Amino acid sequence: MTSQQQQPLEAAADPDEGVVHQVPVVTLEELKAMVGTMVGRSPWILVDQERIDAFGKVTEDEQFIHTDPVRAAAEAPFGGTIAQGFLTLSLLVRMAELTVPVLDAQTAVINVGFDKLRFLSPVKAGSRVRGRFTLAELTQRGSNQLHVRYSVTVEIEGEERAAMVAHWLSMALVDLESLT
Repeated sequence: MTSQQQQPLEAAADPDEGVVHQVPVVTLEELKAMVGTMVGRSPWILVDQERIDAFGKVTEDEQFIHTDPVRAAAEAPFGGTIAQGFLTLSLLVRMAELTVPVLDAQTAVINVGFDKLRFLSPVKAGSRVRGRFTLAELTQRGSNQLHVRYSVTVEIEGEERAAMVAHWLSMALVDLESLT
């Protein structure tokens, strides 16, 4: 049994699949040892027309290639509607929540941004996507901050080419003093 399997787990419900995923809870030393490794793949997330339409309403990105299946099939080169790129990007939060290890001393995580972000292939309505996360870098800043960089690839089920690649930056607020 690996140390990953022996770690306490934090439950994360996945409404798309109707199951609860167990995300490992790790120490700072265990997280440091994961730098340079793939820490996991998220479950598949359905990107259906309802989700695309709802995202379009909230963001006001209701271009016909996203919201009008009949017109998109007739006029767009994708054979139907596609998800907004920013919808695919936004799903990273959920993918990470269901996948990446949680630091035992973590009190919050703040999104810092992206060093690199590329949309490679459109996500067609009805497709499923998942995130593949590699812990690329971990830097401790002071006694209560960890700067984290994940290399993320969003895969499309049944497709060879990824939907998106990114270097995602975040800051974990930690209470390391409580561990001593």
